[in-house]
Amino acid sequence: MKKLLYAIILFGSLSFGQIKTVVSIAPLKLFVDKIGGDRVESSIMVQAGASPHSYEPKASQMKAISNADIYFAIGVEFEKVWLDKFKNQNRNLIISDTSKGIEKIDSKDPHIWTSPINVKQIAKNIYHTLSTFDKNSSSFYKKNLDNYLKELDKLDSNIRETLKDTPKGSNFMVFHPAWGYFAKEYNLTELPVEIEGKEPKMRELIKLIKEAKKNRIQAIFTQPEFSDKSAKIIAKSLHIKVIKTSPLAQNWSENLQKLAKAISHKE
Repeated sequence: MKKLLYAIILFGSLSFGQIKTVVSIAPLKLFVDKIGGDRVESSIMVQAGASPHSYEPKASQMKAISNADIYFAIGVEFEKVWLDKFKNQNRNLIISDTSKGIEKIDSKDPHIWTSPINVKQIAKNIYHTLSTFDKNSSSFYKKNLDNYLKELDKLDSNIRETLKDTPKGSNFMVFHPAWGYFAKEYNLTELPVEIEGKEPKMRELIKLIKEAKKNRIQAIFTQPEFSDKSAKIIAKSLHIKVIKTSPLAQNWSENLQKLAKAISHKE
């Protein structure tokens, strides 16, 4: 009985001492958890199926902001409007920019985490913030960082192996242009169906079908967060697959490998 009581008290004290963090998207929660381990408690702002471009936090999420120690930002669109509001909600909130040190290729594509090499920098930024906030646990965070950097190197190596026979500059078609950093990292070309954030009109659709045929596109990648009506029309015309995959999903590394296999025609 005494042992059980001690365990309950110990668990309670550990839970109480956790750093409370809020992150913008599910992949970022994964990265924070990898570095912070059981010393952090993370909650996600943009839930599955929602778009970070136009997201508005719920009342319960604003309450989480009030109680949070750190908000890990990554540069998605809704943060431009809401970060100041979060700071007003909680004056003690530390806002950590995990995109610091990453070269941006396009202001309309904030999906920097679709490159494992970028995620190495994101992980280092998370480590710096946590080890500064909780100096006593710095060595713990450093060990976790070192282990995760090895995981990311292995993921990068696996993707390069998958794509080794894929010619440089090879095209892959997406509905929403969310994989630009993946394309840049692996010398590929992303062809978006969406035009300036809108579904293409019939004339534009015909042009896209011709372009897809010319480039021997084998599949179109769509996201659950967006309509895939146009993508299905293109796919039906070319007798190719529509593959649903989201850069916002928490099974982040599996998604990148799935993308690489489909582009290399190994899936």
